[in-house]
Amino acid sequence: MNYATIIAEELNLGQHQVSRTIELLESGATVPFIARYRKEATGSLNEVQIAAIRDLLLRLKEVDKRREAIVASIEQQGKMTDDLRRAIAEARTMTELEDLYLPYRPKRKTRASVAAERGLTPLADRLLEQAAGDVEQWAASFVNSEKGVNNTDEALAGARDIIAERVSMDTRVRNRVRNIFGRTARLTSKVATNKAEEAGKYESWFDWNEPAAKAPSHRILALFRGQNEGLLTVHVRPETSDDALAAIDRQYLRGNSPATAQVAMAIRDGYKRLIEPSIENEQYNLLKEKADREAIRVFAENLRQLLLAPPLGQKRVMAIDPGFRTGCKIVCLDAQGALLHNETIYPFSSVREERAAIAKLEALAEAFHIQAIAIGNGTAGRETEEVVQRCHFKQKLIAVMVSEAGASVYSASDAARREFPDYDVTVRGAVSIGRRLMDPLSELVKIDPKSIGVGQYQHDVDQTMLQHSLADVVESCVNSVGVELNTASRELLSYVSGIGPALADKIVAHRNRNGAFGSRMALNDVKGLGAKAFEQCAGFLRVRESTDPLDRSAVHPERYALVERMARSIGTDVATLMASAEKRRKIDIAAFATDDCGLPTLQDIMKELDKPGLDPRAKFEVFEFDKNVSRLEDLREGMVLPGIVTNITAFGAFVDVGVHQDGLVHISQLSNRRVSDPAEVVHLHQYVHVKVLEVDLRRHRISLSMKGV
Repeated sequence: MNYATIIAEELNLGQHQVSRTIELLESGATVPFIARYRKEATGSLNEVQIAAIRDLLLRLKEVDKRREAIVASIEQQGKMTDDLRRAIAEARTMTELEDLYLPYRPKRKTRASVAAERGLTPLADRLLEQAAGDVEQWAASFVNSEKGVNNTDEALAGARDIIAERVSMDTRVRNRVRNIFGRTARLTSKVATNKAEEAGKYESWFDWNEPAAKAPSHRILALFRGQNEGLLTVHVRPETSDDALAAIDRQYLRGNSPATAQVAMAIRDGYKRLIEPSIENEQYNLLKEKADREAIRVFAENLRQLLLAPPLGQKRVMAIDPGFRTGCKIVCLDAQGALLHNETIYPFSSVREERAAIAKLEALAEAFHIQAIAIGNGTAGRETEEVVQRCHFKQKLIAVMVSEAGASVYSASDAARREFPDYDVTVRGAVSIGRRLMDPLSELVKIDPKSIGVGQYQHDVDQTMLQHSLADVVESCVNSVGVELNTASRELLSYVSGIGPALADKIVAHRNRNGAFGSRMALNDVKGLGAKAFEQCAGFLRVRESTDPLDRSAVHPERYALVERMARSIGTDVATLMASAEKRRKIDIAAFATDDCGLPTLQDIMKELDKPGLDPRAKFEVFEFDKNVSRLEDLREGMVLPGIVTNITAFGAFVDVGVHQDGLVHISQLSNRRVSDPAEVVHLHQYVHVKVLEVDLRRHRISLSMKGV
């Protein structure tokens, strides 16, 4: 199988682009490295295209592996023919292969195999010929009580079982029925027997019916979840079997003899018992895969936006993990995120305790020269914010509500225990809240992406596919921002192209033993980090204190000599070239182009020389909720409030308006224009204004609108 040809055709890419990309992937290059540093080889393919090539390549290899196993099995049975071998070799998909293998797959005992053991195969063959004649008379010669065939009815029934199984394994039949299902299947659901009361949350789908091909991913996953819980009965099939049976009849029925009637009976039995359940199961799996991919796409895009949220930067931060009964855990962090101090205040116990808490916050802010306050947005978050607002700090501070999603997961993780072995989970959680304000990316990489809470049905989708996709997103974000080699955690380093967890441990251990790295090249001193790993990771690492200014940029070390030649060509050095836009304008980059370093790479280099190590993330902006609204009961229909987009799904966006319960802006309420994807209108952590449409206190639901706001 020529992988490059198939992939190029399916993805509508040039075959040369695909071939070179496959070569790079097979040599161990990562997606971020190929996209950033091998543009000449791939024709400037982006990360999404390269990842698509990688994933399709893996899928084709799985098909080939299965092809080999099928060929070996059929050969072992002694049933391989030239035509079958050719058909197997030409099959491109797993479905085609499995259809071809179906008649040869080792099976448990079936009605057809029992009939064959009873010697009824010749009768089935004769019936399939559909010649004129008395079928009862034909069947009489196969009656044999010793073999379990006691009369002609049993003989004919057994022959029909053989025919039914043959028809169900016919590749042409399966393809025709498959096509009919694809065009006309309906997604239906009904409440399971005696489950109406228990299945109340699925009430909307007690009698559901829609075209399967048009069903949105969130509804598919909801219905399938209901079925998995035993509360709904879900089907994916045409409303009638007429079209499918007519297609099979056209292929198998000839004339109008009694034998033809027997074959027709066998077809109907085989369709209901064997074909329809099998193809419906295929359609179910296809729908599930489609829904999974869409849900994972939404999750991945949300995660990307969350990871690339604007960082406050290196500021001295006081972080507060709020709580009513257990108090508010306070930590003070230096500008690098190191823990300086921790204690607990109880502002909600009494008026006296509130005054003491305010005095303590004021004193800590002064003692540790605090520049910003991060407040967890969970229980008691808004109330804690109000306490902070009553403080009289000597210096101007910003106070920011920070998402706590996943903080508890981090606080109990191995990463947290390694960082803070002498502190309990409450201190670790507060530290995480503070660090998220300073640099969301560096902190969130320590948490399993599934625990961050920006997905839709993440527990229902294919977990391997989800993990793979989210890992791609984290790797992409980390490498697009770049990582400071001398301060990065092992978790952050592990996502750098070419490193991984094992090498990250070795880099941190080397750093702890020998002190800060003086340059990128010093990475070569790390035991176990070879030339390939250095090639893959070096361009994404920064050494800000290096004497070589290029170590602070995204220019790859393999191009340092080229930059030096550029500088010499206009009579200057690299440092001066990077500092002077006027000198950079004098360089004719076309004069430095080669086959492996063409204009795309040269243009990237010039951008880096212009703004070395530029953080691609947006500038941080302070956000404030409406001070008059802190509880669900404070909301009134018609109110217009500031809010933060916390999650985006296929059916709308969730917005935090500061009342401990996110409200839903349904997709129909996002814009005055028709919207097919909420991501067209909003992005995660976007600051928006919303109008309150409805408040359901009993169910804790808020309906919001962004139309005309």
